[in-house]
Amino acid sequence: MSGASSSSGVRTAFSYCVQQVRSYDYHHYLCLLELPPNMRKSAFALRAFNVETARAMDVASDPRIGLMRLLWWQEAIDKIFSKKLIEHPVAQALASVISEHKVSKSWLKRSVEARINDAKREVSDIPETVEELERYAEDTMSTILYSTLQAGGIRSTAADHAASHIGKASGLVLLLRSLPYHASRNRHFPYIPIEVAEKHGLLVKDQGGQPEIRIDSREGLCSAVFEMASVANSHLQKARALAGTVPAEAHPVLLPAVPTQVILDTLSRVQFDVFDQRLTRGILGVLPLWFQLKLKWYSWRRKY
Repeated sequence: MSGASSSSGVRTAFSYCVQQVRSYDYHHYLCLLELPPNMRKSAFALRAFNVETARAMDVASDPRIGLMRLLWWQEAIDKIFSKKLIEHPVAQALASVISEHKVSKSWLKRSVEARINDAKREVSDIPETVEELERYAEDTMSTILYSTLQAGGIRSTAADHAASHIGKASGLVLLLRSLPYHASRNRHFPYIPIEVAEKHGLLVKDQGGQPEIRIDSREGLCSAVFEMASVANSHLQKARALAGTVPAEAHPVLLPAVPTQVILDTLSRVQFDVFDQRLTRGILGVLPLWFQLKLKWYSWRRKY
């Protein structure tokens, strides 16, 4: 392949990544636009990889096909780091990023492996504790922030700690927002842990004696969501408490804290009822212009 055609292919791959993030992860798309131009390509490639793996099970007509797609990505990461050519635009963009920047293979593998393990869960396999969901959130969300910091050449323990908390907070609130979707698909709530469900009267046993989460009590569900949202908010506050020690160049990477705060605020406004239709309006439940202004304000103030 000639240098010109190879360069054109890479540009096309990055354009594809931008479109995927814009189409399926719009609030993070807006966050990435606030990054310095020299960091955007890497960030869009990494976020597009997250889009691909996050949507694998949802777009598949058969769960087995979705799992196969995730296993394909697990193998693709190995091939990318072995400098083998893969005919997929997101994989090509990632290969370009990895060839130019130091990005840990372990973060990408950890992300896709967490989604594989989640995909293999039976419907009756309910997490026992909130800590299990926190680990899942870190594995799938924080790892993308870690990788973005790495690709930007930012080496900071404080930034990594903040990214860990923001990823956990973001992952938890996005799981909460997904509860109505999962309920409509299989009438189950896979992301409410047993310890929380039992505390709020949502846990029952099916005919086979397996634990099952029911939402006969909307009040109980709202209380469970409030408890989990409080954990997410605690992580967000811990991340912001680190702001004074986080390098200025890392602050734009941590802007996903803003949409996380927006979701928490919207949940509070609807009394933590995840079925309230106001959560689906605009961007994360707020007017698009308001969301963009809020994001711009944080970016301009060098906050997150």
